[in-house]
Amino acid sequence: MSYITYKLIHLLGIFSMVVGLAGLAAHAAAGHSKEENKNHRVLLFLHGFGALVALTGGFGLLARLELESGGMFPGWLWAKLGLWVVLGGLVAFPYRRRKLARWLLLLLPLLAFLGAYLANYKPF
Repeated sequence: MSYITYKLIHLLGIFSMVVGLAGLAAHAAAGHSKEENKNHRVLLFLHGFGALVALTGGFGLLARLELESGGMFPGWLWAKLGLWVVLGGLVAFPYRRRKLARWLLLLLPLLAFLGAYLANYKPF
């Protein structure tokens, strides 16, 4: 597949993860429990599907970058993988710390921006 195709797959995954997390965080921030959330399973699916698709698309993009074979991953890639782990783990956060769920809504766009910055500028 082409670089653009992998990029679109990667972005679909990222958008799905962020929508799932934002939906869970918004519901929890409003003071509701997960039992009251009719869309809880859908949001969890979006998050999990997004995580898998983002990782798959990301490694497809990595294959198209033609990095030196046998070498270590560059620092920006390790940072992106760490960001992926953080976004993956945040799914458990909103209903456990409801008071901080609002902060998660503010943090999500910043995390997405950080990922885009790392991918575009490859600072290290």
